Amino acid sequence: MKLSAHELGFQALNEKIHSSKEDVVINECFGERFIGVGASSKTITINGTPGNALGAYLDGAAIIVNGNAQDAVGDTMNDGKIIIYGNAGDTLGYAMRGGKIFVKGNSGYRTGIHMKEYKEKRPVIVVGGSTGSFLGEYLAGGLIIVLGLDTDEFPAGYFTGTGMHGGEMFIRSNKTPISLPKQVSINEASQSDIRRIEDNLAEFSKVFDIAMDEILSKNFYRLIPNAKNPYKQLYTEN
Repeated sequence: MKLSAHELGFQALNEKIHSSKEDVVINECFGERFIGVGASSKTITINGTPGNALGAYLDGAAIIVNGNAQDAVGDTMNDGKIIIYGNAGDTLGYAMRGGKIFVKGNSGYRTGIHMKEYKEKRPVIVVGGSTGSFLGEYLAGGLIIVLGLDTDEFPAGYFTGTGMHGGEMFIRSNKTPISLPKQVSINEASQSDIRRIEDNLAEFSKVFDIAMDEILSKNFYRLIPNAKNPYKQLYTEN
């Protein structure tokens, strides 16, 4: 099914997406909100720039954006995949519980905050460029990878991992980060660490046609919660 977002407006557009039993291609997208909210099947391809809350509560569908995306992509998504060929706005993957988000370019402030995991549900965000400040704020679970393919500087802003109490982050850079909050422990990733995330790196490489040799051409730092994390007592009994 082919739809024109510009002609329909966001409400009628979303009604047609949810009623469709086949894959959907959306053209002339200029900021229409809530596209793909809660979708559990089909592939939704978007040509243009979707508005806020793209793929919120996504539950198994795939969303492909041939362009940029605005704020709150994948808010509280449970399963499925979102692929963005441009940049993403703020709060990418907020409270994400499962599935994967791949962004070829950059993402804004508060990427991956409040992400969480349970048993086999482990959300993944991979950003090819850089992120804004508060990356992984209050991270409770899941995996965030920032590749910094657009810069020789450290590809994350200030206050990375503030309040982090679970999950892990991998940041590709030859420059050591400074001024991390006390809740974060950082070490250069080992070869065994890289092997654990290699399937996600390989998938990102294939999706965006970026050579694995380029992705692996710099060091990776692994960020995990500090064992003496003062925030831990707010979320656990011990």
